[in-house]
Amino acid sequence: MEKPVVLMSEGEQMLGVLHLPQGEGPFPAVALYHGFTGTKVEAHRIFVKMARALSKAGIAAVRFDFRGSGDSAGDFDDMTVSGEIIDARRVLDFLQEQEAVAGERLGVLGLSMGGAVAASVAGQDRRVKSLALWAAVAQFSLFEGQEELVEQAKACGHADVGGNVLKYAFYEDSRKQDPLKWVSAYGGPALIVHGDGDPTVPVAHAHLYFDAISGTKEKFIIPGADHTFNSHEWETAVIEKTAAWFVDTL
Repeated sequence: MEKPVVLMSEGEQMLGVLHLPQGEGPFPAVALYHGFTGTKVEAHRIFVKMARALSKAGIAAVRFDFRGSGDSAGDFDDMTVSGEIIDARRVLDFLQEQEAVAGERLGVLGLSMGGAVAASVAGQDRRVKSLALWAAVAQFSLFEGQEELVEQAKACGHADVGGNVLKYAFYEDSRKQDPLKWVSAYGGPALIVHGDGDPTVPVAHAHLYFDAISGTKEKFIIPGADHTFNSHEWETAVIEKTAAWFVDTL
């Protein structure tokens, strides 16, 4: 069953879709965190397909838009990583409120910047029992290739990122974030998925995560794959691997 859901974070509405397996439950559940400028659907509907694969495997899933993204309330220019971490933890609250969900068996999956959010949440929130990172950002400090935008934001108060306006506060906040430090405090199982052809978040970020995580971990590197696994072959490999991971660890 798939149903639209509404939840509130700091007084603002977030919209999502809850996927429930057939049967009575309660089911383990996974929260999906989208990337920078992404949505609860993500590229080539990979989040929809992932949530459906989890549901078919007996695991509930919720995918949603962070505040300021997709259909959720708020403005993108107010978005910060800190704010998305707050939203992400609120989604765990939401899952625990569902009668069909086993609140003690929760996992998180994050893509790109959503991966940094997922890693940070896993280190901060003991409710997270399993973690999957897709092409996840491990470090914000350098903003490789974005120095001009950072300077623009500093001088004007905001930067234009492909039509998305970002306030300088985003860059200030991001520089304070350390997902590697947070994830090192997480002792549960972690799957790290990355394409070695990723031009947006280099595969070196996956190696940094692997070194930082102390618990059971696996690195799944897909030869040639880009940032959002934009081929049927890559997509299928990522979804099948991730679904099996959550089945084994939740």
